[in-house]
Amino acid sequence: MPTKRDYLDISAAAAHAQWQSIIARRPVETGRQVDFVPVETLLCLAAMYVVNHRKFGGTTSHKAPEPVPSLAALFSRRNSSILAKMANLDGSRKNGGKHEVEVAAFLLPNPHELAIRYELILKAARDVGIGPDRLPDFLHPEDEDSDLLLEGQEELVESELEAAVQAESERWLDTRADLDAQDTERLLMAAARIGQHRFARDVLHNHGHRCVFCGLSVVSAGARARRMLVASHIKPWRDCTSAERLDVRNGLTACPTHDVAFDTGLITVNGGLRIHVTVELAQVAEVDPAARAAFGRPPLGERLLLPAGAALPSEIYLAWHHERIYHGPIPSALEAVDLG
Repeated sequence: MPTKRDYLDISAAAAHAQWQSIIARRPVETGRQVDFVPVETLLCLAAMYVVNHRKFGGTTSHKAPEPVPSLAALFSRRNSSILAKMANLDGSRKNGGKHEVEVAAFLLPNPHELAIRYELILKAARDVGIGPDRLPDFLHPEDEDSDLLLEGQEELVESELEAAVQAESERWLDTRADLDAQDTERLLMAAARIGQHRFARDVLHNHGHRCVFCGLSVVSAGARARRMLVASHIKPWRDCTSAERLDVRNGLTACPTHDVAFDTGLITVNGGLRIHVTVELAQVAEVDPAARAAFGRPPLGERLLLPAGAALPSEIYLAWHHERIYHGPIPSALEAVDLG
């Protein structure tokens, strides 16, 4: 049985030996599978930054996206085994090993620490002949720097996050005597941040990495410039259910100026995807060149600038924004189109 140090202090030599044992493994069709070795467990932990494992059950595990299928094939396991291990690690299943949960509670909130071990494991895999076709580098998109960064964290307010985690932690501890209170809070905090990361990544991808209000998209030295675009919720995170927080149709990609204007109710979008500006802001834009440069038309489009095939914002969330946040009269969302 691996100890906590076998995960946190994994060496290149240990990773090489574990990869050699995995290469020699044969699939187990029935009965108990071989135990996960640390390199497998740590890669499943890293995959949680990419895949929301809670979306897939026993009958839908075959639909899980990469890297789950690649990890399953490489480890000679089923998709369901990879997803179950991810659930063990986040504390949501009772049969997670104590050391594994402690490791997850340390690494998930510390992406830099996880990245160090991920890179060591990935290099060891390459050293023993496991190429990108079998083990893709799923944490490092080609147009990003090598550090593992969490998208979308600027939207999370620490006090709101702590309040949500505290309530959920108390519920878990009422039914889980096997969990430590501090580890539980760390896991739940990490889960919220990683969920926001996946949400932001998916929203940015859905909108083609362009501001939906003005079309801004900045590429510098061949890579997308960081912090020039924000992916945030239409209905704010603090007011959302768990499912709404992860719903790509509850997100808009915007440059910082238009993101703040939307969040504070200076602009809104109706059900027909038409962009509306408050009367006061429109009047300022008529006489102030700086305001006109941000809120005139152009640069603001008449309607949201969305790529072909994008999932459209849900009218439910847009209506919430009209009613609770927008400072002007409710626009004719009631000139809405069918958003599907």
